[in-house]
Amino acid sequence: MAPVIAALSRRPGVDNVLVHTGQHYDDRLSGDILADLEIREPDHFLAVGSGAHGAQTARALAGCEELLLKIRPDMVVVAGDVNSTLAGALAAAKLGVPVAHVESGLRSFDWSMPEEINRVLTDRLSDLLLTTSPEASSHLAREGIPAERTHFVGNTMIDSLRRFQVKAQARESWKPLGVRAGEYIVVTLHRPSNVDVPAQLSAIVTELQALAGRAPVVFPVHPRTRARLEASGGMAALTGAGVRCIEPLGYLDFLSLEQDAGAIVTDSGGIQEEATALGVPCYTLRLNTERPITVTHGTNELLGEAPEGLRRVGIKPGPRTACTIPRWDGHAGSRVADAVFSFLAEGETERRAA
Repeated sequence: MAPVIAALSRRPGVDNVLVHTGQHYDDRLSGDILADLEIREPDHFLAVGSGAHGAQTARALAGCEELLLKIRPDMVVVAGDVNSTLAGALAAAKLGVPVAHVESGLRSFDWSMPEEINRVLTDRLSDLLLTTSPEASSHLAREGIPAERTHFVGNTMIDSLRRFQVKAQARESWKPLGVRAGEYIVVTLHRPSNVDVPAQLSAIVTELQALAGRAPVVFPVHPRTRARLEASGGMAALTGAGVRCIEPLGYLDFLSLEQDAGAIVTDSGGIQEEATALGVPCYTLRLNTERPITVTHGTNELLGEAPEGLRRVGIKPGPRTACTIPRWDGHAGSRVADAVFSFLAEGETERRAA
């Protein structure tokens, strides 16, 4: 959202209020990242916290509704597919406030993923659907969303990546880890299907131990993943095999780690996109992806859900694949602001005519 907030802030006559639900609250996964992205201090913090999906969504919904009743905005802009995305959209829709959804139309077609439920429901509630890639717009058309409500704006995450790429590279966050640029593999895993099932996590640990025998492995460990690994003894097994299990990193340090990696293993949608933008080979430990353009572009390989798929991971020689995806050009945030501004202006014209 950083590029959207910046672009809206440059628009005369448009006030934007920044709400942080507090779904992500760890300093490294929240405060540090806001600072790295130069996002201003949020105007409101709802302190939703963690918990079961239903409870977390309910707290975010209640907090958003209470706030919207006080602010009475002309539009609510939500992004992505987390529980707070759905909560913000639902609170707005029930109050008759128009909703704009950034990263609309992404589909994995896997209803076992909580994010898929959030994506689909948020799109049904939205008045302005802002897509990152052409196939996302096609998904919405097939679902009966009128074409005039859909705008192909590009990927705002890539705006941030391009803006901070040079600054991040200068950090060389991989150096203190005793690895060399282009010769290590970054691993991130956090999805319940990978880390909450003991047998699956145990098999992943075994394969990562073997992977560390082929190339240095750097594993910034998500707090929930760390808890599962420590409880099962997996953390000791990984560190014993030489895997660099480190704390989560801020945005700039992680971007530095990504762009100098020889390869990336992940189950994250956003990291699939960042790897594609950087041209770093990516291996996704999932059966499916809501970002299929990263696969057809040739930078991302779906390994499936069997941990044995990690045996296909390696550092490929040769030049990186240049990113040629349309509108992943660093200007998506401005196009989002244009679409929001036009929507609000049309609404104002209609109100005056009435």
